[in-house]
Amino acid sequence: MILNPPHAPEAGDDGRTTLDDLFRRAVARRPDALALADPPNREAFTDGAPLRLTYAQADRIVSAIAGRLLRLGLATDAVIGLQLPNTVEGVLTLLGVLRAGMIAAPLPLLWRRADAATALRRLSARVIVAHSRISEFDHCELATHAAAEVFQIRYVCGFGAKLPDGVIPFNELLTSEHAEPLPPVQRDGNPAAHVAVVTWDVTPDGLVPVARNHAALIAGGLAIMLEGQLEQDATILSPCPPSTFAGLGLGLLPWLLTGGTLLLHHGFDAEAFAAQCHDGCDTVVLPAPVVPQLASAGLLDHPGLRNVLALWRAPERLPAAPAWHRPQIGLVDVLAFGEVALFGTRRGAGGEPAPIPSGPVTAPRGAPGAIVVAELVRSDAGTLGVRGPLVPQHAFPPEASGPQIKIDAGGLVDTGYACRLDRATQTLVITGPPPGIVNVGGYRFLVRELAEMAARAESGAGIAALPDALTGNRLAGHAADRTAAQTVLTAFGANPLVADAFRDRRRDGSTG
Repeated sequence: MILNPPHAPEAGDDGRTTLDDLFRRAVARRPDALALADPPNREAFTDGAPLRLTYAQADRIVSAIAGRLLRLGLATDAVIGLQLPNTVEGVLTLLGVLRAGMIAAPLPLLWRRADAATALRRLSARVIVAHSRISEFDHCELATHAAAEVFQIRYVCGFGAKLPDGVIPFNELLTSEHAEPLPPVQRDGNPAAHVAVVTWDVTPDGLVPVARNHAALIAGGLAIMLEGQLEQDATILSPCPPSTFAGLGLGLLPWLLTGGTLLLHHGFDAEAFAAQCHDGCDTVVLPAPVVPQLASAGLLDHPGLRNVLALWRAPERLPAAPAWHRPQIGLVDVLAFGEVALFGTRRGAGGEPAPIPSGPVTAPRGAPGAIVVAELVRSDAGTLGVRGPLVPQHAFPPEASGPQIKIDAGGLVDTGYACRLDRATQTLVITGPPPGIVNVGGYRFLVRELAEMAARAESGAGIAALPDALTGNRLAGHAADRTAAQTVLTAFGANPLVADAFRDRRRDGSTG
């Protein structure tokens, strides 16, 4: 299926480069170099010892995964759901899906049956690939239950130990020494114009699929790579799984574009993080609110670190950010507007956040020969609108029912974020998030749906969103029987952030 941005940037070969092309080039250039590395504490949250793979090893696994999918009889552009931890198999499976000529649809890790089944049904997904254990939760079991509700799903595939009956094992593909030759993918037109990845956003209308083709994804990665001044063969440490545009744009895409090394981190473990920082890391991705704390704790003090990519999922909070006074380490404020847009601004000599320009956004900002990655405008409604190479251009799937991303005739997408124009400087100031939406650590919820879930748990129950310095907001539920409410929501398949809002913290000794 083709999505063709009218102003897609050139990415090496007249705008025809795909993500698999980028990966293959790195394989050809550096076959024996380290490509991917698991978190050193992998066994604490999932099955299997940590893996460290060269480009040649990773390439064989990608081909093995692509071959397995093709042998299942799946058609070109089949949608493959993925729910995997931030480990090497998550990255390699996504690349394997693309090599097979299919569309990857990664699901957020905290989604449970209710959200997963809805999303997979909307996309008419044919396969879901999951992991048997992420922390204490069995995602393969979740996948089988979701598949039972979505008749289009033909296969459930899985990594890890103790896979449920009927799940096709993928474990042996991680040790593949030989991959059979793959038939060429039959495509019409520009291969980079075909849909590559679908992520999920929450708008006032509900859950919305956001599809990007290879060209748009590469544009997003270029925006971060150029503004971050990442060099060839960069070593990037990323705790962001590739299940959102931010996770893709900050980790996987800069890695592919620089042909470097991607160090994966799951959740946050201070000891593992420190060890990975000293594993030749020159660029680290972090949630913006924790950067000052980690810097004060000395976790960013090592001579090889040159860049911090600070992700703001609540971009309206950027003006209040503290100044950055570490000139030896460049800090790039990366603003994420849901799944609509992502772009970075590098701090200047004074250490203050850079203003957001009205009009074209270039990368690197202010440099000769910079490329235009987006255009920002203030809409008549006083909200931020974005268009350009990295912005989605079409609804997906076009014929599907349910809420869709709204794009006007000029390619403009309204992010819903309130903003004002500083006419003296011609810059934009983000003043508030989209109304009716709560952001909790990167997960977005509709206020009205939170109220509906609380009512489902118990008559008279409710959920409030409380401001939180690190996660944007946190959820707090009230009910006559909090334990029963939590049990009902867990059985329904609600996001754990919602169910845990009713956890009785007095009983378990928690103060959070």
